[in-house]
Amino acid sequence: MFVVTLIAPPLSSGLDAGLKARIGDVLGHVFREDKLHETHASDLMLDREPLPGAWEAARELADRGGIDAVLQRTGERRKSILIADMDSTMIDQECIDELAAEIGAKDAVSKITARAMNGEIEFESALRERVALLQGLSETVIGTVISQRITLSKGGAQLVATMRANGAYTALVSGGFTAFTGVIAERLGFDENRANVLLIENGMLTGKVAEPILGSDAKVAALIDIAGMRGVDMRDALAVGDGANDLGMIALAGAGVALHAKPSVAQRAEHRISHGDLTALLYMQGYRADEFSDVS
Repeated sequence: MFVVTLIAPPLSSGLDAGLKARIGDVLGHVFREDKLHETHASDLMLDREPLPGAWEAARELADRGGIDAVLQRTGERRKSILIADMDSTMIDQECIDELAAEIGAKDAVSKITARAMNGEIEFESALRERVALLQGLSETVIGTVISQRITLSKGGAQLVATMRANGAYTALVSGGFTAFTGVIAERLGFDENRANVLLIENGMLTGKVAEPILGSDAKVAALIDIAGMRGVDMRDALAVGDGANDLGMIALAGAGVALHAKPSVAQRAEHRISHGDLTALLYMQGYRADEFSDVS
């Protein structure tokens, strides 16, 4: 059997009954609705896979209505690995852009970041170019940026805590920097983190990053490594990110999610969350709202 999960953004009024009915009509073969949240998330259970045209029409209808829709097989939903990007995924910012803001170069760096994340330029060379602009910046600025500029993405703590409470292994794997991932991973409760290393001499950033750079291939390798370590198949992994350097792991994982992603990334990912927060990744695994871990 198949299931289409409909998810409304947390601060919205919830799923509109009329919209749910229209989506069900387009999909066809819906024999039951299971509510995962009383007002904001529902599973539409299907007795067969919808035709590609019907699914695309249903997803477009959902998108126009300001909600997310995810199609999956019912038996493959809950995952035992979470591998997540950090910048603009588990946090709301791009760390390198915020570092650049400290020297008045945020606009220039942000433009390069956007092009790299959209797949217009190679990630590795773009990272070297941006890091070079940070030469001479005091390493103490990193702590300032984390405390004053970085905010955790909504729903992230619940996502990590709930999956870990149900036996999943969680990894924060970023094309950013260990100086940030170490702090963010601890705050969110990740089991491990992997990222690039900013080179520092005499308390100052050298404008270089340690080689080899952790880019798209390294994220794929991290997923393969973690799955092997855990003794599970790639189908048991959920990967989430927003940039072109996340597409490899998104494609390899059993459930690959583009979260509020760049257009070229959203188009190529099997699943996309464009309206909700990170708790949408729990609903798509079939977790009910009352199963979410309390992180207050």
